[in-house]
Amino acid sequence: MNKATFYAILAAALYAINIPVSKTLLTNVGPATLASALYLGAGFGMLFVYLALGKNHYNKEKHLNKNDTFYTFLMVVLDIAAPIFLMIGLSKTNSANVSLLNNFEIVATSIIAFAVFKEVISKRLFAAIVIVMISSVLLSFEGEGSFAFNTGSLYVLLACICWGLENNSTRKLSEKSSYEIVIVKGILSGTGSFLVSRILSEDVPNLKTIGIMLLLGFVAYGLSIFFYVLAQKDLGAAKTSAYYSIAPFLGVIFSFIILSEKPNLLFYPALVLMIIATVIMVNDSIKLQHTHMHVHIHTHEHSHGDLVHTHEHSHEHSHSHVHGSELDNHDHFTDHLSDHNHSHN
Repeated sequence: MNKATFYAILAAALYAINIPVSKTLLTNVGPATLASALYLGAGFGMLFVYLALGKNHYNKEKHLNKNDTFYTFLMVVLDIAAPIFLMIGLSKTNSANVSLLNNFEIVATSIIAFAVFKEVISKRLFAAIVIVMISSVLLSFEGEGSFAFNTGSLYVLLACICWGLENNSTRKLSEKSSYEIVIVKGILSGTGSFLVSRILSEDVPNLKTIGIMLLLGFVAYGLSIFFYVLAQKDLGAAKTSAYYSIAPFLGVIFSFIILSEKPNLLFYPALVLMIIATVIMVNDSIKLQHTHMHVHIHTHEHSHGDLVHTHEHSHEHSHSHVHGSELDNHDHFTDHLSDHNHSHN
Protein backbone atom coordinates (compact mmCIF):
# COMPACT_ATOMS: atom_id res chain seq x y z
CA MET A 1 0.00 0.00 0.00
CA ASN A 2 1.49 3.36 -1.00
CA LYS A 3 1.37 6.44 1.21
CA ALA A 4 -1.47 8.17 -0.66
CA THR A 5 -3.70 5.08 -0.43
CA PHE A 6 -2.96 4.85 3.28
CA TYR A 7 -3.93 8.51 3.73
CA ALA A 8 -7.24 7.96 1.92
CA ILE A 9 -8.15 4.93 4.05
CA LEU A 10 -7.00 6.75 7.20
CA ALA A 11 -9.26 9.68 6.30
CA ALA A 12 -12.20 7.29 5.99
CA ALA A 13 -11.38 5.56 9.27
CA LEU A 14 -11.02 8.83 11.19
CA TYR A 15 -14.37 10.02 9.94
CA ALA A 16 -16.05 6.66 10.58
CA ILE A 17 -15.09 6.69 14.25
CA ASN A 18 -17.25 9.78 14.76
CA ILE A 19 -20.67 8.08 14.87
CA PRO A 20 -20.06 5.34 17.48
CA VAL A 21 -18.00 7.60 19.74
CA SER A 22 -20.62 10.36 19.47
CA LYS A 23 -23.24 7.77 20.42
CA THR A 24 -21.42 7.10 23.68
CA LEU A 25 -21.10 10.84 24.39
CA LEU A 26 -24.81 11.43 23.85
CA THR A 27 -25.59 9.52 27.04
CA ASN A 28 -24.36 12.56 29.00
CA VAL A 29 -24.39 15.40 26.47
CA GLY A 30 -27.22 17.13 24.58
CA PRO A 31 -27.34 16.83 20.74
CA ALA A 32 -26.78 20.56 20.09
CA THR A 33 -23.93 20.72 22.60
CA LEU A 34 -22.18 17.77 20.97
CA ALA A 35 -22.74 19.13 17.44
CA SER A 36 -21.29 22.45 18.57
CA ALA A 37 -18.16 20.90 20.08
CA LEU A 38 -17.50 18.69 17.05
CA TYR A 39 -17.60 21.63 14.66
CA LEU A 40 -15.63 23.92 16.94
CA GLY A 41 -13.01 21.20 17.33
CA ALA A 42 -12.72 20.89 13.56
CA GLY A 43 -12.68 24.65 12.98
CA PHE A 44 -10.09 25.57 15.58
CA GLY A 45 -8.10 22.41 14.90
CA MET A 46 -7.78 23.21 11.21
CA LEU A 47 -6.95 26.82 12.09
CA PHE A 48 -4.03 25.45 14.07
CA VAL A 49 -2.95 23.26 11.13
CA TYR A 50 -3.30 26.23 8.77
CA LEU A 51 -1.09 28.43 10.97
CA ALA A 52 1.40 25.64 11.68
CA LEU A 53 1.99 24.88 8.00
CA GLY A 54 2.26 28.55 7.16
CA LYS A 55 0.16 30.73 4.88
CA ASN A 56 2.67 30.27 2.07
CA HIS A 57 1.48 26.65 1.91
CA TYR A 58 -1.86 27.93 0.61
CA ASN A 59 -0.74 30.84 -1.53
CA LYS A 60 -2.41 29.49 -4.67
CA GLU A 61 -5.83 29.14 -3.07
CA LYS A 62 -8.48 31.79 -3.52
CA HIS A 63 -9.80 33.34 -0.33
CA LEU A 64 -13.31 34.13 0.81
CA ASN A 65 -14.38 37.75 0.38
CA LYS A 66 -17.44 39.96 0.94
CA ASN A 67 -19.02 38.71 -2.31
CA ASP A 68 -19.24 35.27 -0.69
CA THR A 69 -21.20 36.52 2.34
CA PHE A 70 -24.64 35.18 1.32
CA TYR A 71 -23.44 31.70 0.41
CA THR A 72 -21.22 31.54 3.48
CA PHE A 73 -24.23 32.48 5.63
CA LEU A 74 -26.34 29.80 3.96
CA MET A 75 -23.59 27.24 4.48
CA VAL A 76 -23.30 28.11 8.17
CA VAL A 77 -27.06 27.97 8.81
CA LEU A 78 -27.44 24.57 7.13
CA ASP A 79 -24.42 23.32 9.06
CA ILE A 80 -26.04 24.37 12.30
CA ALA A 81 -29.22 22.42 11.52
CA ALA A 82 -27.71 19.29 9.93
CA PRO A 83 -25.40 18.07 12.73
CA ILE A 84 -28.04 18.77 15.37
CA PHE A 85 -30.53 16.64 13.42
CA LEU A 86 -27.83 13.98 13.05
CA MET A 87 -27.09 13.90 16.78
CA ILE A 88 -30.79 13.79 17.69
CA GLY A 89 -31.21 10.87 15.29
CA LEU A 90 -28.14 9.16 16.70
CA SER A 91 -29.59 9.45 20.21
CA LYS A 92 -32.73 7.62 19.05
CA THR A 93 -31.32 4.78 16.95
CA ASN A 94 -28.18 2.67 16.79
CA SER A 95 -24.97 4.00 15.32
CA ALA A 96 -24.68 1.27 12.67
CA ASN A 97 -27.99 2.48 11.17
CA VAL A 98 -26.80 6.08 11.24
CA SER A 99 -23.50 5.19 9.56
CA LEU A 100 -25.33 3.62 6.62
CA LEU A 101 -28.05 6.27 6.44
CA ASN A 102 -25.39 8.94 5.89
CA ASN A 103 -25.29 7.67 2.30
CA PHE A 104 -28.71 9.26 1.80
CA GLU A 105 -26.90 12.58 1.48
CA ILE A 106 -25.87 11.44 -1.98
CA VAL A 107 -29.52 10.93 -2.89
CA ALA A 108 -30.56 14.32 -1.52
CA THR A 109 -27.74 16.12 -3.32
CA SER A 110 -28.46 14.41 -6.65
CA ILE A 111 -32.23 14.91 -6.55
CA ILE A 112 -31.90 18.60 -5.66
CA ALA A 113 -29.30 19.06 -8.41
CA PHE A 114 -31.65 17.39 -10.88
CA ALA A 115 -34.82 19.24 -9.80
CA VAL A 116 -33.39 22.71 -9.24
CA PHE A 117 -30.28 22.93 -11.40
CA LYS A 118 -31.47 20.58 -14.18
CA GLU A 119 -28.38 18.41 -13.94
CA VAL A 120 -28.38 15.11 -15.78
CA ILE A 121 -28.39 11.92 -13.74
CA SER A 122 -26.79 8.94 -15.45
CA LYS A 123 -28.58 5.59 -15.54
CA ARG A 124 -25.93 4.11 -13.27
CA LEU A 125 -26.28 6.87 -10.69
CA PHE A 126 -30.07 6.72 -10.91
CA ALA A 127 -29.96 2.98 -10.21
CA ALA A 128 -27.66 3.58 -7.24
CA ILE A 129 -29.99 6.31 -5.91
CA VAL A 130 -32.97 3.94 -6.05
CA ILE A 131 -30.98 1.26 -4.22
CA VAL A 132 -29.89 3.72 -1.51
CA MET A 133 -33.50 4.86 -1.08
CA ILE A 134 -34.72 1.27 -0.68
CA SER A 135 -31.96 0.61 1.83
CA SER A 136 -32.85 3.81 3.72
CA VAL A 137 -36.49 2.72 3.95
CA LEU A 138 -35.40 -0.61 5.45
CA LEU A 139 -33.22 1.21 7.97
CA SER A 140 -36.16 3.43 8.92
CA PHE A 141 -38.14 0.60 10.51
CA GLU A 142 -37.44 -1.19 13.74
CA GLY A 143 -38.28 -4.56 12.21
CA GLU A 144 -39.08 -6.24 15.52
CA GLY A 145 -42.42 -7.69 14.49
CA SER A 146 -44.40 -4.44 14.46
CA PHE A 147 -42.29 -2.67 11.81
CA ALA A 148 -42.66 0.55 13.81
CA PHE A 149 -41.16 3.63 12.20
CA ASN A 150 -37.80 4.63 13.65
CA THR A 151 -37.94 8.36 14.46
CA GLY A 152 -34.16 8.44 14.82
CA SER A 153 -33.79 7.53 11.15
CA LEU A 154 -36.09 10.42 10.21
CA TYR A 155 -33.78 12.92 11.90
CA VAL A 156 -30.74 11.42 10.16
CA LEU A 157 -32.53 11.75 6.80
CA LEU A 158 -33.37 15.39 7.64
CA ALA A 159 -29.66 15.98 8.32
CA CYS A 160 -28.78 14.45 4.93
CA ILE A 161 -31.34 16.67 3.20
CA CYS A 162 -29.80 19.75 4.86
CA TRP A 163 -26.37 18.70 3.64
CA GLY A 164 -27.81 18.00 0.20
CA LEU A 165 -29.19 21.55 0.10
CA GLU A 166 -25.85 22.88 1.21
CA ASN A 167 -23.99 20.92 -1.43
CA ASN A 168 -26.11 22.53 -4.13
CA SER A 169 -26.37 26.02 -2.71
CA THR A 170 -22.70 26.72 -1.99
CA ARG A 171 -21.49 26.45 -5.57
CA LYS A 172 -20.32 30.05 -5.52
CA LEU A 173 -17.67 28.96 -3.03
CA SER A 174 -16.37 26.29 -5.39
CA GLU A 175 -12.91 27.65 -6.01
CA LYS A 176 -12.19 29.06 -2.57
CA SER A 177 -9.70 27.68 -0.05
CA SER A 178 -10.93 24.41 1.42
CA TYR A 179 -9.09 25.04 4.67
CA GLU A 180 -10.58 28.51 4.96
CA ILE A 181 -14.06 27.11 4.44
CA VAL A 182 -13.56 24.37 7.03
CA ILE A 183 -12.30 26.93 9.54
CA VAL A 184 -15.15 29.38 8.92
CA LYS A 185 -17.76 26.65 8.83
CA GLY A 186 -16.42 24.92 11.92
CA ILE A 187 -16.14 28.01 14.08
CA LEU A 188 -19.33 29.82 12.98
CA SER A 189 -21.57 26.73 12.72
CA GLY A 190 -20.17 25.43 15.99
CA THR A 191 -20.94 28.76 17.65
CA GLY A 192 -24.46 28.70 16.19
CA SER A 193 -25.06 25.19 17.53
CA PHE A 194 -23.78 26.32 20.92
CA LEU A 195 -26.37 29.13 20.97
CA VAL A 196 -29.06 26.57 20.11
CA SER A 197 -27.87 24.40 23.01
CA ARG A 198 -28.27 27.39 25.35
CA ILE A 199 -31.77 28.09 24.03
CA LEU A 200 -32.65 24.44 24.67
CA SER A 201 -31.11 24.70 28.15
CA GLU A 202 -28.91 21.64 27.61
CA ASP A 203 -26.57 20.84 30.47
CA VAL A 204 -23.00 22.09 30.12
CA PRO A 205 -20.64 19.08 30.33
CA ASN A 206 -17.53 19.01 32.49
CA LEU A 207 -14.15 20.11 31.14
CA LYS A 208 -12.97 16.54 30.50
CA THR A 209 -16.01 15.78 28.34
CA ILE A 210 -15.64 19.09 26.50
CA GLY A 211 -12.02 18.22 25.74
CA ILE A 212 -13.00 14.79 24.41
CA MET A 213 -15.69 16.29 22.16
CA LEU A 214 -13.36 18.95 20.76
CA LEU A 215 -10.67 16.33 20.12
CA LEU A 216 -13.19 14.07 18.37
CA GLY A 217 -14.25 16.96 16.12
CA PHE A 218 -10.64 17.74 15.23
CA VAL A 219 -9.81 14.09 14.51
CA ALA A 220 -13.04 12.94 12.81
CA TYR A 221 -13.62 16.09 10.78
CA GLY A 222 -10.41 18.16 10.72
CA LEU A 223 -7.70 15.51 10.38
CA SER A 224 -9.94 13.39 8.16
CA ILE A 225 -10.14 16.27 5.71
CA PHE A 226 -6.43 16.95 6.01
CA PHE A 227 -5.46 13.37 5.09
CA TYR A 228 -8.10 13.26 2.36
CA VAL A 229 -6.53 16.27 0.70
CA LEU A 230 -3.05 14.75 0.97
CA ALA A 231 -4.29 11.53 -0.63
CA GLN A 232 -6.06 13.30 -3.48
CA LYS A 233 -2.92 15.14 -4.52
CA ASP A 234 -1.43 11.81 -5.63
CA LEU A 235 -4.46 9.60 -6.29
CA GLY A 236 -6.81 12.08 -7.91
CA ALA A 237 -10.44 12.73 -7.00
CA ALA A 238 -12.07 9.51 -8.22
CA LYS A 239 -9.64 7.05 -6.65
CA THR A 240 -9.53 8.94 -3.36
CA SER A 241 -13.33 9.04 -3.25
CA ALA A 242 -13.41 5.32 -3.98
CA TYR A 243 -11.22 4.55 -1.00
CA TYR A 244 -13.14 7.03 1.16
CA SER A 245 -16.44 5.36 0.28
CA ILE A 246 -15.63 2.64 2.81
CA ALA A 247 -16.25 5.14 5.64
CA PRO A 248 -19.92 4.18 6.29
CA PHE A 249 -19.00 0.50 6.40
CA LEU A 250 -16.08 1.16 8.74
CA GLY A 251 -18.60 3.05 10.86
CA VAL A 252 -20.72 -0.10 11.02
CA ILE A 253 -17.70 -2.20 12.07
CA PHE A 254 -16.67 0.34 14.71
CA SER A 255 -20.25 0.39 16.01
CA PHE A 256 -20.20 -3.38 16.44
CA ILE A 257 -16.79 -3.28 18.16
CA ILE A 258 -17.17 -0.19 20.36
CA LEU A 259 -20.85 -0.47 21.24
CA SER A 260 -21.45 -4.21 20.80
CA GLU A 261 -24.56 -3.33 18.80
CA LYS A 262 -26.89 -5.98 17.44
CA PRO A 263 -29.04 -4.37 14.71
CA ASN A 264 -32.42 -5.81 13.77
CA LEU A 265 -32.78 -8.22 10.87
CA LEU A 266 -33.69 -5.47 8.37
CA PHE A 267 -30.24 -3.96 8.84
CA TYR A 268 -28.46 -6.75 6.99
CA PRO A 269 -30.33 -6.59 3.64
CA ALA A 270 -30.00 -2.79 3.92
CA LEU A 271 -26.23 -3.22 4.36
CA VAL A 272 -26.00 -5.42 1.26
CA LEU A 273 -27.98 -2.87 -0.78
CA MET A 274 -25.73 -0.02 0.40
CA ILE A 275 -22.64 -1.97 -0.61
CA ILE A 276 -24.11 -2.62 -4.08
CA ALA A 277 -25.04 1.06 -4.48
CA THR A 278 -21.58 2.18 -3.36
CA VAL A 279 -19.85 -0.16 -5.84
CA ILE A 280 -22.04 1.21 -8.67
CA MET A 281 -21.27 4.82 -7.72
CA VAL A 282 -17.55 4.24 -7.37
CA ASN A 283 -17.34 2.47 -10.75
CA ASP A 284 -19.39 5.23 -12.32
CA SER A 285 -17.08 7.84 -10.83
CA ILE A 286 -13.86 6.20 -11.99
CA LYS A 287 -15.19 5.42 -15.49
CA LEU A 288 -16.41 8.96 -16.00
CA GLN A 289 -13.15 10.44 -14.77
CA HIS A 290 -11.18 8.33 -17.25
CA THR A 291 -13.67 9.17 -20.02
CA HIS A 292 -13.42 12.89 -19.46
CA MET A 293 -9.77 13.26 -18.55
CA HIS A 294 -9.44 15.99 -21.15
CA VAL A 295 -12.27 18.05 -19.76
CA HIS A 296 -11.49 21.11 -17.66
CA ILE A 297 -12.57 20.55 -14.06
CA HIS A 298 -13.15 22.99 -11.28
CA THR A 299 -14.41 22.25 -7.83
CA HIS A 300 -17.29 23.39 -5.70
CA GLU A 301 -16.80 23.12 -2.05
CA HIS A 302 -19.38 22.38 0.63
CA SER A 303 -19.55 21.13 3.96
CA HIS A 304 -20.76 17.60 5.15
CA GLY A 305 -21.29 16.91 8.42
CA ASP A 306 -19.62 15.25 7.53
CA LEU A 307 -17.66 18.68 7.08
CA VAL A 308 -17.05 20.34 3.90
CA HIS A 309 -18.28 19.15 0.60
CA THR A 310 -16.85 19.98 -2.68
CA HIS A 311 -18.44 19.72 -6.01
CA GLU A 312 -16.28 19.26 -9.02
CA HIS A 313 -17.84 20.45 -12.22
CA SER A 314 -16.33 19.48 -15.50
CA HIS A 315 -17.87 21.13 -18.48
CA GLU A 316 -18.96 18.41 -20.78
CA HIS A 317 -21.71 17.36 -18.56
CA SER A 318 -19.24 15.71 -16.27
CA HIS A 319 -20.03 17.00 -12.84
CA SER A 320 -18.67 15.57 -9.67
CA HIS A 321 -19.59 16.16 -6.08
CA VAL A 322 -17.17 15.31 -3.43
CA HIS A 323 -18.53 15.14 -0.05
CA GLY A 324 -16.45 16.59 2.51
CA SER A 325 -13.77 18.17 0.58
CA GLU A 326 -12.70 17.58 -2.83
CA LEU A 327 -9.23 18.37 -3.47
CA ASP A 328 -8.29 21.43 -4.71
CA ASN A 329 -10.96 22.35 -2.29
CA HIS A 330 -12.02 19.81 0.26
CA ASP A 331 -14.16 18.96 3.15
CA HIS A 332 -16.13 15.83 3.58
CA PHE A 333 -16.89 13.02 1.37
CA THR A 334 -18.69 10.08 -0.20
CA ASP A 335 -18.66 9.38 -3.84
CA HIS A 336 -21.34 9.76 -6.42
CA LEU A 337 -21.22 10.71 -10.07
CA SER A 338 -23.50 11.11 -13.02
CA ASP A 339 -23.27 12.26 -16.58
CA HIS A 340 -22.68 15.30 -14.50
CA ASN A 341 -20.23 13.14 -12.59
CA HIS A 342 -21.08 13.38 -8.89
CA SER A 343 -18.26 12.36 -6.64
CA HIS A 344 -19.30 12.76 -3.07
CA ASN A 345 -16.78 12.33 -0.43
